[in-house]
Amino acid sequence: MTSPGRSTARRKPPHVLANAPFRKLWTAMSVCSLGDWLNLLALTALAGNLTAADGYQTQSLAIGGVFVVKMLPAIVLGPLAGAFADRFDRRLTMFAADLVRFALVLSIPLTDAGYQWLLVATFLVECVNLFWVPAKDATVPNLVPKERLEEANQLNLLVTYGTAPVAALLFAVLSVAGDALGALVPYFAARETYPALLVNALAYLVSAFLIFTLRDIPRRNVAAATTPSVLRQIVEGWRFAGGDRLVRGLVIGMIGAFAAGGAVVGVAKIYVEALGGGDAAYGVVFGAVFAGMASGMFFGPRLLRGLSRRRMFGLSIVAAGLVLAATALIHNLVIVVLLAVLLGACAGIAWIIGYTMIGLEVEDHLRGRTFSFLQSLARVTLLLIVTVAPALAGLYGEHTISIGGEPVYRFDGSNLVLLVGALLASGVGLLALRQMDDRRGVPIIADLAAAVRGRRPAPEGAEEPHGMFIAFEGGEGSGKTTQSRLLAIWLRDQGFDVVQTREPGSTKVGMRLRAILLDAVHQGLSARSEALLYAADRAEHVEKVIRPALRRGAMVVSDRYVDSSLAYQGAGRALEPEDVARVNEWATGGLVPDLTVLIDTPPSVGLTRLGGAADRIESEPLEFHERVRREFRTLAAADPARYLVVDGTLAQDEISRLIQDRVREVLPDPVPREAEDVTGTMPAIRD
Repeated sequence: MTSPGRSTARRKPPHVLANAPFRKLWTAMSVCSLGDWLNLLALTALAGNLTAADGYQTQSLAIGGVFVVKMLPAIVLGPLAGAFADRFDRRLTMFAADLVRFALVLSIPLTDAGYQWLLVATFLVECVNLFWVPAKDATVPNLVPKERLEEANQLNLLVTYGTAPVAALLFAVLSVAGDALGALVPYFAARETYPALLVNALAYLVSAFLIFTLRDIPRRNVAAATTPSVLRQIVEGWRFAGGDRLVRGLVIGMIGAFAAGGAVVGVAKIYVEALGGGDAAYGVVFGAVFAGMASGMFFGPRLLRGLSRRRMFGLSIVAAGLVLAATALIHNLVIVVLLAVLLGACAGIAWIIGYTMIGLEVEDHLRGRTFSFLQSLARVTLLLIVTVAPALAGLYGEHTISIGGEPVYRFDGSNLVLLVGALLASGVGLLALRQMDDRRGVPIIADLAAAVRGRRPAPEGAEEPHGMFIAFEGGEGSGKTTQSRLLAIWLRDQGFDVVQTREPGSTKVGMRLRAILLDAVHQGLSARSEALLYAADRAEHVEKVIRPALRRGAMVVSDRYVDSSLAYQGAGRALEPEDVARVNEWATGGLVPDLTVLIDTPPSVGLTRLGGAADRIESEPLEFHERVRREFRTLAAADPARYLVVDGTLAQDEISRLIQDRVREVLPDPVPREAEDVTGTMPAIRD
């Protein structure tokens, strides 16, 4: 029996892997991804081993050459290969590609031809891979229902990047096994990377078998479109992303974090060798970076829930730079591995926060192109970093710092590359932090300490309030006014002293300002004047209503607060967000709500709920209200610990229950969940 008002449990839909054809394709993708990462590790290690006797510079350039050859086909020939792949039988294309890759990789240890054939085989493998990938991408939508496609794509990303640390661990194990095998089989004595290449070839053969047995793949894509080149995607994408200051800052920061991890990957082989490690140690360092990225993406935002996402984004990049500098200067292999994990975690935090915030900031019809641009830019950045890093390290060469004729410190090209990368990452992080900081006036150290403790710090000099402040935000017709009143009633029923208020117009001065701000007669009011008038109302509101109530321990429930100015005047009127934030911070004395409830309702729905004559704000065009909604969602994503985002299209009583469940978590005294909810009894109030 269900409790009153609670919806009965719905049957959970089957997992996408329950789909047998997709499960088989996903398994083949997993094996291929494992083989691809193992191939990268084995070939770069083999290039370093083949040229180790030719000196530091030659070895560095040889490793850089492998990176160039591996990534150049995707950038230059990708669109052409994609167009051809769409015209062939997809199943046969993937099957043949796997067989060719198997033969090419197997030829490297069997022919023992040296560095030249290694480059040729690598180039051919990557060319063949250009046919496999578009055939796979075009097949997935045909094997899973449309509503499960997002889940399928998430699983695809999981195996694409999640197999990297697995491959690194496998490479380390195979390298150790290769050393032991060399004592038993003379052929493997000086060829410790060959077992990894043999397993790599076997992975492609297993994938070929799985694809051959998959009979559900459509033969070809009749309506396929040619994919534009990577460079064209970057140029077109920057036209959309570069025009927005926040998105531009996020993109630059994310690429900076990505480049920091790429610098380690680019020089890891020669750096590890300089520290006295072999192929196994190289695999461990490589895997540590990607394992750190995965842990940073998953755990980072969860461990510091109270920290602003914008601050966390900038701080994580700065931290990545500091860790990279420590990696460059410390000559201890064990510590370097630990630092590689930490570096990857910092880069992962920056990447996931930036990716999420961009998804909320960019308009729906531009989001696909923006993400395509971001991924293409990341690919080109990685190519440049892994190409330039070994070359720069090789040109600088080996150097030893001596004191009194005695060598005391070794500073090679790999150290220089890591140190330069550290300076660039730190600079990008500081720039992002300066431009995107949304908690000016709150010291960063105090903010971090409070986030670790699970609290939110007050600005310096601010009086600590004793009550609780809950603000409701949302667009026109979202339902926030109704929900704020219902919450106030519910809190009073629980025995709390509640002050219900609104903006603008909760004071005598505010009532006059409200008449000016919302009266449709004042259409000619400038954007700056509007922002200042709202700030003036808010200053009076905080001074005369909110702070006195908080000092006596009351619960303050406000219909709108500072975030409305950031959304309406900042995004809606296209004013500088920093200027709007600075004025309102001064007006409120830095007072921030304990909880902000965002009733997220599409403007196309909310505006139809309005009755009567539209006021000055309500009569703005739909594009204005769309910008306002996007900014509200961006603010919520930047500070999820303070926000509760509720779908405004849900039923009124369901919205109220969600709000009450969240408020229970932050109330000073526990409220029984069985308490009678006061919902659904009041008529809806126009917002």
